[in-house]
Amino acid sequence: MAERNGKIPMAFEPESVTVAISDILPLKKVSASVRGSRKYRQIAASMKKARIAQPPVVSRHPGMKGKYLLLDGHLRIEVLKEQGKDTVTCLVSLDDEAFTYNRQVNHLATIQEHKMILRLIERGIPEELIAETLDVDVSSIRIKRDLLNGISPDAAEMLKDRRCPINTIQTLKKMKPERQVEAVELMIAMNDFTVSYARTLVTATAPEQLVNPDGNRVRKRISPEQLAQMEKEMASLQRGIKRIEATYGSDHLNLVLAVGYVRSLLANDAIGRFLKKYYPELRDELARICQVTALVSEAAE
Repeated sequence: MAERNGKIPMAFEPESVTVAISDILPLKKVSASVRGSRKYRQIAASMKKARIAQPPVVSRHPGMKGKYLLLDGHLRIEVLKEQGKDTVTCLVSLDDEAFTYNRQVNHLATIQEHKMILRLIERGIPEELIAETLDVDVSSIRIKRDLLNGISPDAAEMLKDRRCPINTIQTLKKMKPERQVEAVELMIAMNDFTVSYARTLVTATAPEQLVNPDGNRVRKRISPEQLAQMEKEMASLQRGIKRIEATYGSDHLNLVLAVGYVRSLLANDAIGRFLKKYYPELRDELARICQVTALVSEAAE
């Protein structure tokens, strides 16, 4: 959330509230097909046994005192109704737009889920019960439990808030720690955490940076010349990314200043008429640049 007057506004009221379910007004209807989905069964099972579901998020109804709009947690509220519950503890959002709230929700990342499972195991909850609660096979719980075995702590730290597939993290284990960090930096820069991209990075990794270079079957199907070219291009890409990172702050500031100056020129009636008469294409292109830059800035806030 953007800062205002040097202060970061609060997203929620400081205290949670216990609300009668009948006073909560859903913003969307939960269909019968959704009630029959696996996700719905998982939520119902978790709330019945381990109670690990997050509290619903509501906002106070602007026109009806004592009523609340349901921003997040429609499935949880439906489960509570089925269980015959009358009240629920909620977080109260200070923003009554469901779209705005949901756009800023950080769903559980893969590594956060791994840490959650570890905490449950440390508390003595059997893996079989966790699997039953989440409606998954116990082998899946064990895979998530051991997810970071063989992963560099630095790479894990970089991925902790990312929704990175388990298979991608498993693929990273084929590389040595230093190379894992480089690979994760590339994934973040490209915003690509797919397993296919991770395998491409493994293929383009020098043998001395692999845990088991002889076990990479894809590398064996690539000629030494092709592999050398891939390694050269990957190294060049990494250097390019680091150069961009080093100058991004100053480049962005210069762009903002330049766009501000161009916008002031376009706002001048005399200059605007001159450009429109003699350089209409240039005027349209400058206006488009200002518009695109404004949209990008809004999305980044």
